[in-house]
Amino acid sequence: MEDNPPEDKMSELHGGSGEQNESGLGQDGVSPDLEPTPMTGLGLTAPKSGKPRSFDEGGTVRRNAAAHLNQIGAEIQLTAAVSGVVPDDTFTVTQAVNSIGFGRFQIFLSLVVGLCWMADSMEMMILSILPMALHCEWGIDKYRQALLTTIVFVGMMISSAFWGKLSDRFGRKQALIISGIFLFFYGFISSFSPSYQWILCLRFMVGFNIGCVPQSVTLYAEFLPNKQRGKCVVLLDCFWALGACLEVLLAMFVMPLLGWRWLLALSALPSLGFLLTCSWLPESPRYMAAGGQGEKALETLTRVANQNGKSMLLGRLIVDDVSYFSRGRLGDLLSKELRKTTLLLWIIWCTASFAYYGVVLMSTELLDSPGKLCSIDGQLEATCSAECIPMKMADYNYLLWATLAEFPGIMVSLLLIERIGRKYTMAIEFLAFTVVLCLLFNCTADRNVVTVILFFARALGSGIFQTAYVYTPEVYPTVLRAVGVGSCSGVARAGAMLTPYIAQVLLPRSFHGGIAVYAATTLVATLCCFFLPIETRGREMQDHQHK
Repeated sequence: MEDNPPEDKMSELHGGSGEQNESGLGQDGVSPDLEPTPMTGLGLTAPKSGKPRSFDEGGTVRRNAAAHLNQIGAEIQLTAAVSGVVPDDTFTVTQAVNSIGFGRFQIFLSLVVGLCWMADSMEMMILSILPMALHCEWGIDKYRQALLTTIVFVGMMISSAFWGKLSDRFGRKQALIISGIFLFFYGFISSFSPSYQWILCLRFMVGFNIGCVPQSVTLYAEFLPNKQRGKCVVLLDCFWALGACLEVLLAMFVMPLLGWRWLLALSALPSLGFLLTCSWLPESPRYMAAGGQGEKALETLTRVANQNGKSMLLGRLIVDDVSYFSRGRLGDLLSKELRKTTLLLWIIWCTASFAYYGVVLMSTELLDSPGKLCSIDGQLEATCSAECIPMKMADYNYLLWATLAEFPGIMVSLLLIERIGRKYTMAIEFLAFTVVLCLLFNCTADRNVVTVILFFARALGSGIFQTAYVYTPEVYPTVLRAVGVGSCSGVARAGAMLTPYIAQVLLPRSFHGGIAVYAATTLVATLCCFFLPIETRGREMQDHQHK
């Protein structure tokens, strides 16, 4: 066979008029019978009979084919992002956070968020000291003492869902700054209250702004890698425990010398410290990504990587937030997919708060009782409601020992939370709390025995709260995470509102009855933990949820 002339070879290479191969395609792989007419919705070319294409027309076919392939590739990437399958050259916020890991940034974030928790803890611990001080100064009875405690929880209950919705719509950082400003303001001016009515109103406003504090956990958890998230959120409770112990020590020295007004003023300082560090506090990249602010989320992640001394992932950030839920809508928590989880969590949080603050208030009532704490048959001795019995140094010491129980509670949760999971840890802690509290049915006159019982009850109650704060942000998607945590916190305050009337009113009149109420409710909560449908141990935080 004769060799083809050079010009014919060139013609074959360019597909102008050369022969077709066995598959019917030219040498460039493009059929000479293709016309660059796109098929419906697919961007493909349709065959059409006719004379062969010229060199220029063949080039147009190739260019159109390449453009259509790029378009199809982009559609595939978008579909992959929605379905959770991420292409090699892209990454999600979760992948970036896990790649950056735990480092200097998270340590400093722990300190900033910890100040917020210390402020909350100190304002709460005041509730076990302030009512008795006002009883001595203003002569308020048991019911008004209980109301002074309840009004703080009313403010927290009303505001928790409000702050959660605000955080989901406008950002976690903005909500925390606004609430921090007012928390310091109302906490400080409470010390100038001229009457019971004034301090009642001002403490309500303190409670209203404390309702935003749980959103600091939402912000904190969204910066943590999967492996460290559970332990770090539990360890964050060290700041709560530190604040509670600091409040007792502060009261121990301030109350005898300066009185309750100075105690209120000094207790507002941690919230001021939090405000001074808020300029450094970043917004959550998950929140920004879910809101379509991919560039800002990438800037924040790059900042975190730089502070941790790690390299940022290469590629494009995929905004993996497609969801049929509306951002921050409270009603979506009761949707078909989340209804069972939400209702069970509301019961668990309400009971946890009812039991924990019950032990806190019960500690003051039992340890401050004159003479015997309780007789052999468990009946608490009655005292005159008008009698003023200021707390002595020994009472503060016992209260401090009960407060130090927060730290063993942290250790228990750390040991269990990554071994048996979140919901089973809560179940075991609720059950153990019930058993320990029942030991008070046979309490003796020995104050040391009562102190030990209260110590273990306080430790377990603290552990329940820590585990709930780990589980709740993990179980909700980003668009509902803040309002989910906020609603649980709000329901918890309903339990805290009721507990003063059990610990401060019912308990002195019917000791066995008061203890029975706490034991029964915690037993119900134990069962609720077992029925939770989702275990979040080892589970990535969900940025979206689909029908």
